[in-house]
Amino acid sequence: MPDTLHTDSAARLPRQVADAYVDDLIALDPIQGTYLGVAASSSRLPDYSPAGRAALGELLRTTLARLDAAERLPGAGTDAERRCARLLRERLNAELAVHEADEDLRAVSNIHSPAHAVREVFTLTPADTEEEWSAIAERLRAVPACFAGYRESLALGLERGLHGSPRPAATFVEQLTTWAGQDGDGSRDFFGEFASAGPESLRAELDGAAAAATAAVAELRDWMRDVYAPAVADAPDPVGRERYARWSRYFNGTDLDLDEAYAYGWAEYHRLLAEMKAEAAKILPGEPNPWDALRHLDEHGTHIEGVDEVRVWLQGLMDEAIENLDGTHFELADRVKRVESMIAPPGGAAAPYYTNPSEDFSRPGRTWLPTMGQTRFPVYDLVSTWYHEGVPGHHLQLAQWTHVADQLSRYQASVGLVSANAEGWALYAERLMDELGYLKDAEQRLGYLDCQMMRAARVIVDIGMHLGLEIPADSPFHPGERWTVDLAQEFFGLHSGRPADFVESELTRYLSMPGQAIGYKLGERAWLLGRDNARAAHGDSFDLKKWHMAALSQGSLGLDDLLEELSRL
Repeated sequence: MPDTLHTDSAARLPRQVADAYVDDLIALDPIQGTYLGVAASSSRLPDYSPAGRAALGELLRTTLARLDAAERLPGAGTDAERRCARLLRERLNAELAVHEADEDLRAVSNIHSPAHAVREVFTLTPADTEEEWSAIAERLRAVPACFAGYRESLALGLERGLHGSPRPAATFVEQLTTWAGQDGDGSRDFFGEFASAGPESLRAELDGAAAAATAAVAELRDWMRDVYAPAVADAPDPVGRERYARWSRYFNGTDLDLDEAYAYGWAEYHRLLAEMKAEAAKILPGEPNPWDALRHLDEHGTHIEGVDEVRVWLQGLMDEAIENLDGTHFELADRVKRVESMIAPPGGAAAPYYTNPSEDFSRPGRTWLPTMGQTRFPVYDLVSTWYHEGVPGHHLQLAQWTHVADQLSRYQASVGLVSANAEGWALYAERLMDELGYLKDAEQRLGYLDCQMMRAARVIVDIGMHLGLEIPADSPFHPGERWTVDLAQEFFGLHSGRPADFVESELTRYLSMPGQAIGYKLGERAWLLGRDNARAAHGDSFDLKKWHMAALSQGSLGLDDLLEELSRL
């Protein structure tokens, strides 16, 4: 491993071990450094080759050994040390299981791959001064070697019969074509467009580095199109129970009873469908199909016209939520109140997303809207989504972690994130805003319920298609049949207000990130049950604002540990 890693054997308590791990991880993965706001990371990219992956695996094993020693030290039994140790052990073991199964050699996706990480990190790299742009030029020059290492890992996966799924591979080829500026719509290549904003004093250097990066994108695209995609064309898209359980542990922080979770998804489907029908009847007379009502809203409901206009409107929605919720249901530090609405660069997945603030808050938290070429945006599809992505959703939780990092550990506030914890909070945040009356009419409330239904459908189809489960007899959709990818896409399309390209993007995402999509609904269940348990324990003295802030200040936890901690707050 690099000589920048911590190699001394000095005794450390669990939080010190965890924070040393963050330093070591940044040395191997400077993209993580950029997310945290480490300036020295701005000029570098990770080694995604098999050798680079081996170094990460060795770091996981070394840190686990250090944690064993740390937990035997006096002082390791405090609540703060105990929580950190529990998270660190669970996360490292989950990551090591993925690593030792060579899942890194299959990393092909439409949303979550080394190539996507490289592209996204440039949108977060500091770019205000000539010195920062000089670092960007160096990072651009690192793209060809970085992509070559990634390709080396994928090639080794093909050699060993460990490959990604066909649909994500085909979609990834299309995305690389867009990034290279070669999809025929007149758009410029991603890296060239990005570098064009740099200072004229570095113009030749930036343009040359961007051209080399774009050539690397095109080279990877050609190999994916001509070698990789044909080689995996006949492979199954679903991953099966063993691989699914491994990934489910990684994304949810616990070993789930997958059959129970599948049944829960169906129970939520039936509950939500009844609520949606009631709201739809307020929009169209009679007993309309809820998604007919949503299609009616696509044409006749409230809209925002224009890309910049929708960005400004979403910013106003978050600003309003902060103003109204601070002091009533949350107590927010000034730096947590800053969040920016952004338009996502083209060539990504269809779903909106959020990026964390840097550790010093010099880069604020940001929400990102992929427009998918649209210029007209229905409001019903945006209100609860921005409560999810922004305020009180992802932004309040992840910015609060950053704010209290000195009371936790750097690890708990950043790279130790459990996906289902964060996505569960964001879905809880949508429900909270509904409980508080912020969904002002049937239009907004039907949109919210459609978002909830999408998360219930994710549990059903993600588990169902990957495990090949049977559709229940009481289902209105193909009862008694076994799930296939085609049935999953049909089901999702019938139970979503989203356009066809969004539905296809979602299914492709599930095929390349098995077990991640179920964490929204299962995470929300943990947050709601934890709140109910705490309210029951405190009775009339239960203070929701106090509970919210305590819950948001404890850092990340897997779902079992999360429920336990929430219940005792």
